[in-house]
Amino acid sequence: MARTPSDVAPRDYATARRRLLRGTARPGPSRRAELSRLTDHWLAGLFGGARPGAALVATGGYGRGELSPRSDFDLLLLHDGSTGSAELAELADRIWYPVWDLGIALDHSVRTPAEARKTADEDLKVQLGLLDARHLAGDPALTSALRTAVLARWRAQAPRRLPELHELCRERADRHGELRFLLEPDLKEARGGLRDATALRAVAASWLADAPREGLEQARRTLLDVRDALQLATGRAGDRLSLQDQDQVAADLGLLDADTLLRQVYEAARTLSYAGDVTWREVGRVLRGRSGRQRLRGLLGARGGARQERTPLADGVVEHDGEATLARTARPERDPVLPLRAAAAAAQAGLPLTLPTVRRLAQAAPPLPVPWPAEARQEFVRLLGAGRATVPVWEAMEDAGLVTVLLPDWDRVRCRPQRNPVHTWTVDRHLVETAVRASALTRRVQRPDLLLVAALLHDIGKGWPGDHSVVGATIARDMAARIGFEPADVDVLGTLVRHHLLLVETATRRDLDDPATVESAAEAIGAPGTLELLRALTEADALATGPAAWSAWRGGLVADLVKRVGAVLAGGAADAGAEPYEPTAETERLALDAWRTGGPALVLHTGAEPEGADGAEGAPGAPGGEPAGAELLVALPERPGVLPAVAGVLALHRLTVRAAELRRLPLPAEVTEPGGGDAGDGAHVGNGPSVLLLSWRVAAEYGALPEPDRLRADLVRALDGALDVAARLGEREAAYRRPRGRTSEAPPARVTVAATGSQLATVIEVRAQDAPGLLFRVARTLERARVTVRSAHVSTLGANAVDAFYVTGPEGAPLPATEASELARELERALTG
Repeated sequence: MARTPSDVAPRDYATARRRLLRGTARPGPSRRAELSRLTDHWLAGLFGGARPGAALVATGGYGRGELSPRSDFDLLLLHDGSTGSAELAELADRIWYPVWDLGIALDHSVRTPAEARKTADEDLKVQLGLLDARHLAGDPALTSALRTAVLARWRAQAPRRLPELHELCRERADRHGELRFLLEPDLKEARGGLRDATALRAVAASWLADAPREGLEQARRTLLDVRDALQLATGRAGDRLSLQDQDQVAADLGLLDADTLLRQVYEAARTLSYAGDVTWREVGRVLRGRSGRQRLRGLLGARGGARQERTPLADGVVEHDGEATLARTARPERDPVLPLRAAAAAAQAGLPLTLPTVRRLAQAAPPLPVPWPAEARQEFVRLLGAGRATVPVWEAMEDAGLVTVLLPDWDRVRCRPQRNPVHTWTVDRHLVETAVRASALTRRVQRPDLLLVAALLHDIGKGWPGDHSVVGATIARDMAARIGFEPADVDVLGTLVRHHLLLVETATRRDLDDPATVESAAEAIGAPGTLELLRALTEADALATGPAAWSAWRGGLVADLVKRVGAVLAGGAADAGAEPYEPTAETERLALDAWRTGGPALVLHTGAEPEGADGAEGAPGAPGGEPAGAELLVALPERPGVLPAVAGVLALHRLTVRAAELRRLPLPAEVTEPGGGDAGDGAHVGNGPSVLLLSWRVAAEYGALPEPDRLRADLVRALDGALDVAARLGEREAAYRRPRGRTSEAPPARVTVAATGSQLATVIEVRAQDAPGLLFRVARTLERARVTVRSAHVSTLGANAVDAFYVTGPEGAPLPATEASELARELERALTG
């Protein structure tokens, strides 16, 4: 086929192109636009003047005007069929060969509009390229008609093509990984890269859904700028940002160093990834809604749709159409805890937070006071303890800027790379992943709240110069105090962060048979409770680092070290006796009322904690400053079924138990004297009569607290058998049960018999996911086992219930070992069934 000579034009274009790319201007939109204009002018000259029935069209990246130094030219020679084949071939050669002569890659085709539409229908990638079609030369009406037809067909076929596009995005992510976590990322193909940006444009063009616009264009520009600098630095048409090229690319972009470059790349990828998550979720919602309306029209023979149910999740938070959103009555401008409450509720339910919700919370919610109120700390721990479901909720908060508002020091680790191939994640994501791993270990420790917060903060020092463990301990202490932990807990968190590498480094690098090694570790750790937390943190940290960081061998060495250090700490510690409980005037009055009436007497304190309230005093490992919300004191003569009845009534009234204690309160001696009052049939403990005193710290799941008279009336009905608590709880659970797969993951309940608990009773320890009716199920199981609960110490730490029950057998003695073990297994079955 003959070629039309055009040697001068290619040389002029090549010279101008080289001058533009090698000039002083840094990569950016203006340089890409100028390169596109220069290329447009050259190709239009190759095409020739006006030519009816034929047009030269740019598609794909070139159609968007995003030519990089080594970009392909995506060109379509469009014709209406009136031009002869020989003439078309000559025209094509006149354009294609000069491009090839310059060594520029070319993706080209010659098609009629009908052929272009047919190919687009058959090949999704072709259709995506045509969505960005741009006229270069020839008959503009031909290009315009094709664009109109392609867009119309894309919108008409969107319900079918968008799921196909989503699947392509997922397959590409599986092959190339997550851009923001790769040390050598592919800027185009990895998840959060330029291909995903193109996919989001295609979704927007369908008019079916749209991506969140904030920050999206800047993220795309950042990746394009980096790719431009990369291709100029290497002279190759690649998109992979290799380690060996990062310093040069950073310098060409005027950045401080390669880490600064990677942080910018990761920030851009994070924005694109989150936008993709939101957009594809919206696409799914719209498509489900269309399908549902079609089914409804088929059933009813009329237009319309079913009203979407809004299921309460927490105060001010509801589930709607598979997402967590604010209730219509929510007032974020008056509720500084609402962002954390909404995030915790969403994560615990395994639901995403809607984009409008997080943005409204970020804009309207006032800042939390410092230190945080107890409720905020509780919700923060619940968020961290939700397992894998924490991640998308945390990402949504990150995108809206809520995380940095809550934890200002977080900004130093956000998107910070870790130049260690052992690490899978950036620093910030590694911290979240460690909390996810720690959530599966919360049944092993007495203080799951401290474990989860330590997991989130253990590498916080990597955003600062110096030893990250030393620096991080100081930052962690400051942040823990900000969150509202008591001074003793702040010290524990500081120790955990300072020594989070101690166990694994000592176990793998030191002689454990040397007493000095073990004694040194014990001195640094200081207390058995801290050792228990540190062991769990060590495992969570290693599992969140990557597959090479933890093994059975490492785990065995750490376990050996923990056993030796624990022996040292146990031998050096003396058990201090607990202060005897002193009843207040109020509790004595309640006890006498219950004794004289034979029924329950109760009082509900709301707001500030009443003077003399005992709270969770004496509870093993219970934190100070538990969220009060309200304190409920209940006194009643001992009789079968008391504990499950009270726990069940509280659950029916949607009261969340934050902390609780059960005691037997001796009555004054005068009640046994003539006329002193003999209405009750209370049990005698020791030398005198007593009644049961239950002290509860409760909070309403949502709405207002119930009236005390209603609580008392329902408690009387439950004790008399007129109110079937189990049936009512079962009905409510069935009514609000979410579809399978929609709840957050949680480790199974763990029930153990304390090895050294008490000489007077068997101590049963229950660690489980907090849930409505949990304490009722525990109490009912203990009641059916015919054991006596001498005392109970209940605390809720985030989403974890950590309870201890002191039980005895019929003779008032501790249970035999076999019976205690069987009781523990029965409780586990009751909580997991």
